[in-house]
Amino acid sequence: MPGTQKLSVLKKYRFRVVLFVAIFWTTVDMIVVLLFNSHPADRPAGNMILRECIVFLMSAIMGYLLVFVLRRMFRNHYLWISLLLKSITLIAAAFLMNTLLYTISSIQSSVPLQNSFRNFFYEVEHIGLLVQKLSYWLILILITQLIIEINEKYSPGVFLDILMGKYVTPKTENRIVAFIDLNDSTSIAEKLGHTQYFRFIREFIYQISNALIEYGGRIYQYVGDEIVVSWTYSPKNIRRCMRSVIEARKNIQKVSLVFKRDFDCIPEFRVGIHVGEVTVGEIGVIKKDIAMSGDTMNTTARIRSACSELNKKFIVSKDFIEKSKLEDFQAESLGPVELKGKRKEIELFHLKI
Repeated sequence: MPGTQKLSVLKKYRFRVVLFVAIFWTTVDMIVVLLFNSHPADRPAGNMILRECIVFLMSAIMGYLLVFVLRRMFRNHYLWISLLLKSITLIAAAFLMNTLLYTISSIQSSVPLQNSFRNFFYEVEHIGLLVQKLSYWLILILITQLIIEINEKYSPGVFLDILMGKYVTPKTENRIVAFIDLNDSTSIAEKLGHTQYFRFIREFIYQISNALIEYGGRIYQYVGDEIVVSWTYSPKNIRRCMRSVIEARKNIQKVSLVFKRDFDCIPEFRVGIHVGEVTVGEIGVIKKDIAMSGDTMNTTARIRSACSELNKKFIVSKDFIEKSKLEDFQAESLGPVELKGKRKEIELFHLKI
């Protein structure tokens, strides 16, 4: 339809998280009711279904609040403070959900509404029952937040790969790899000082990462001001990789006034992109992670370093150009370039974006 905006990849991911929260909490509630209700046989199936429909709806609303609203509000807080503030807000929402459940229950069972509320406030006024409910909600909310945080710490999908043992045995994959880092990082750090520079880097990485995630990039790691990201190879992902770089520039431009106001500096970045085989496998003992290694990774890092030497911002390999099918006006050959640690020269190209 004309004028209809496509839902972004990041928003799709967050709506999936909201759905996970709703399903997870509804399942837990169903299990608790079936196991701990003193007279489960007395609970009609219709009442149970209606209850879980209400729980699902309210859980989805609370999930939306957690993923979209509270995340933005507490993004710059310490993790434990963020978890605590989110938990307090969600517990308040849980009280409202319970009030609604008591109201619906009284209507279904033809119990006077005042009697239903009297039972509800009886539970609230008795410390033992109140602590029991608060503990249940707090544990459930904290577990949910930790699952979300761990999944995002490893990049969406990576934690599940580790959990399922996908890369216990190393696998060779054809991937598009990009190394992105900040221009003139040393001089900016000297100008801003350690604390302010860290805030600058955090905001810079936030803006770039949003663009990468938007176009399906899997962020491999952050190293200082550098971001390493990859896509599984396909013609579609070649295009998505290039679009992510354009989107990253747009993101920086959109908040350029904020960077100028807060740091008196607008960041610019360099990108080196290559495509080829990488070995992907699980490493680590106490802290496990997914590692990528091979000549493709080393070559991409050298291409990004060549950006400084050749005074260009966006440099890609000939392999990438051949697979991207770009027009001549979209890329300029820089000729064969000798990269550090490589025996043979590699033809590089400057992207005109």
